[in-house]
Amino acid sequence: MAIISWTKTLIEDIKTIKEKDVAARNIFEVIFLYSGFHALLMYRIAHKLLKWKVPFVPRMISQIARFFTGIEIHPAASIGKRFFIDHGMGVVIGETTIIKNDVLIYQGVTLGGTGKELGKRHPTLGNFVTVGAGAKVLGNIEIGDYSTIGAGSVVIQDVAEHCTVVGIPGRIVKQKQFIEGQLHHNRIPDPVSCELNRLKYEVKLLQEKLNNKDSKTNL
Repeated sequence: MAIISWTKTLIEDIKTIKEKDVAARNIFEVIFLYSGFHALLMYRIAHKLLKWKVPFVPRMISQIARFFTGIEIHPAASIGKRFFIDHGMGVVIGETTIIKNDVLIYQGVTLGGTGKELGKRHPTLGNFVTVGAGAKVLGNIEIGDYSTIGAGSVVIQDVAEHCTVVGIPGRIVKQKQFIEGQLHHNRIPDPVSCELNRLKYEVKLLQEKLNNKDSKTNL
């Protein structure tokens, strides 16, 4: 029964990559050429061995996977179904990280801790979360369902559902960017830029009012 369940999960992982990555021409490419799939496969083996309380071997498998794929997933992390690491080089997933279902992360992402505290010290990613390239999600925080973390952002606080986060430190933007059902992490508004544009517009209005006032005074 356990073998059937594990095989089903494996097939789901392959199908997820095939569906989400247009560069995946066929299933054989996914199985033999995708480092994200290889790292996830080795993680699932290491995670199962860790649950069986096998010493040393799970961490060794994790380090072997890191050497060959550039992706480091701690075997104690909890990862749900249909998880996809796109490209993957430089991805780090910490020991107490929880990743729920249908999550997508890009290369260079760190799901890490912020110190030497004990217990839960890594983030929790909800369902259908997207984390853009190079983003850092740090500490025991929660990223709500259907949220996205913009490329290069650093997130150290909780994020509610259906939010977009950009910048350093991460700032929340209540705006969805869905295209054909997929959240595009490269099409995200910058709240600082929006605020600056608003201030420039207000300054322009004030200048126009002052100019009109001066004109009336001269008359």
